[in-house]
Amino acid sequence: FLGVMPAYSAADDALTTKLVTFYEHQQDPSVPSHQATVLLFDPRSGALKAILDGSVITAKRTAAVSAIATKMLMPASAEVLCILGAGVQAHSHYEIFTELFTFKEVRIWNRTRENAVKFAHLVNGPVQVCSSAQEAVTGADVIITVTMATTPILFGKWVKPGAHINAVGASRPDWRELDDELMKNCVLFVDSREAAVTESGDVILSGAEIFAELGEVLKGTKPALPEKTTVFKSLGMAIEDTVAAKFVYDSWSAGN
Repeated sequence: FLGVMPAYSAADDALTTKLVTFYEHQQDPSVPSHQATVLLFDPRSGALKAILDGSVITAKRTAAVSAIATKMLMPASAEVLCILGAGVQAHSHYEIFTELFTFKEVRIWNRTRENAVKFAHLVNGPVQVCSSAQEAVTGADVIITVTMATTPILFGKWVKPGAHINAVGASRPDWRELDDELMKNCVLFVDSREAAVTESGDVILSGAEIFAELGEVLKGTKPALPEKTTVFKSLGMAIEDTVAAKFVYDSWSAGN
């Protein structure tokens, strides 16, 4: 797949487009499935101002949005973090979640165990490698799914009542990470309603009702409901890349 994600923010005085390629099955496992480039333009003239590494921006802005959702939606006394998946997004989520939140325990599971072990050795902090997704999820307060799964790997019967889930993978209309039981018995938040009902297999195939966009919670027009079992379905928005790219460019400009 080749995706083009343009966006303009008057507030940030920024015009960008992100070009992203996605190859589901790479012959070389060292090559990421997603690769991206962000082009930053001058909104007044249309002149190209910068070319930025979109893969880094995508990894960090996605984790940042998950962190915002988690801050609003997780249970008050969250102690156990669980990450399902061990790729680029697992690393970026681990970094920001352990920086912003205080978890007593962090667990990881990956379909290929050696990748989970490698993850545990690379990150700066203690991580428990679990032998099954169920083992990793049981009793967890915050769960992050960042996998390449096309069928459910997280089941509602495993999930602790009141837990918060950030569902980041399964970005195609026929792919799933979460089962029907979880989707239908949670309070569902999304980054974009329009995107969720056309791109998210977890939302489309389960028929789950969307309660709110994350922006509505941040603006105070919809409640967060952290006492409930909550799911934030993240698909990513071009405006996130725009704000991030402008932030990087401004920081670079200030240093030069």
